[in-house]
Amino acid sequence: MLRDMKLLLDSFWRAAAYLMRPRVIGLTLLPLLIAGGLFLALGYFFWEPAVSTVRLQLEHWALTEAVLRWMDTYTGPSFRAVMAPMIIVALAVPVAVVLSLLLVALLMMPALVSLVAERRFPRLERRRGGTLWGSAARSGLYTLVALVALVLTVPLWLIPPLALVVPPLIWGWLTAKVMTYDALAEHASAEEFKQLAEQHHWPLLLIGLVSGFLGAAPSLIWAVSAMALVLAPLLMVVSVWLYTLVFAFSCLWFVHYLLAALSRLRESAAPVPAPVAVVEELPPADPGAPAA
Repeated sequence: MLRDMKLLLDSFWRAAAYLMRPRVIGLTLLPLLIAGGLFLALGYFFWEPAVSTVRLQLEHWALTEAVLRWMDTYTGPSFRAVMAPMIIVALAVPVAVVLSLLLVALLMMPALVSLVAERRFPRLERRRGGTLWGSAARSGLYTLVALVALVLTVPLWLIPPLALVVPPLIWGWLTAKVMTYDALAEHASAEEFKQLAEQHHWPLLLIGLVSGFLGAAPSLIWAVSAMALVLAPLLMVVSVWLYTLVFAFSCLWFVHYLLAALSRLRESAAPVPAPVAVVEELPPADPGAPAA
C-alpha cells in the first residue's frame, strides 16, 4: 500500500509537469476545435429557438407555471427569465463532459502514451494486448452506463450537497474505466492488464474520482452570474477547453501510474539468474618439489 501511494503521488506530479509542455497544450487544441466548434455552431443556430421552446413548454405546464408564479413573488421576473437557459445549460454540460472525455481518449491518449513511454520507459516492451475496437466498445458501454446513472440520479441534484458530489463520482468512475484500458492497450498483454486492474483497483479508482471532481470545476462558470447564461454558447467553448485540459491531465496521470506499475510488474516477474559457480584454479605444480 505504501508503494502504491508513493507511485500515486509521483505520477501525479509528473502528470502536472507534463501538462505544461507545449506539445501537450497543442494536443488539446484538436478536441477543442471539434467539440468547441460543434457547440459554437449549435449555439449560433439553435440557442434562441431552444430557449423560446423551453420557456413556452414551462409556461404551458401547470406545475411549473405554479412554481414560477410562486418564485416571482420572491425573486421577481428575473428567475423566470433565466429558468429556460439554466435548463438548456444543465442538459448541455453532461454532453460536453462526455464528448470531451471521449475525444481526449480517442485523439490524445495514444500521443500521450507515446510521449511518456519515449521519455520514461523507452525499453518497455509493447505487447499490444488492447485493440481500437476494444477501446471503442468499452468506452461506448461505460459511457452508456454513466449516462443512465446520471438520468437516474437527477432527483438527487435537487439536494445542494449531493449535487456537488453525485455527478463527479459518476464522471470519476467513467474516467477510470475508459482511461485504464487505453493507457495499457499498447504496452500490456491481456493477462497483464487484468492483473494490474485487479492489483491497483483502488488507486486507479481514486485517480478517476479526483479527476471527476477536477472536471466539475469548469461548471462553476455558470454559477458566476446570470450574464454567464446570456453568453452560454461562447462560455460552453471555454468549458470544453477546460474539460479537455482536465482530462488531458487525467490521461497523463493514468499513463504515468500504469506504465510505472507495468514496469514494476515485469521486473518482479523476471526470473532471477542462477548464481554462477566459481571454480578456483590450483596453481601449477612445481617440478622441483618432492613427490607426495
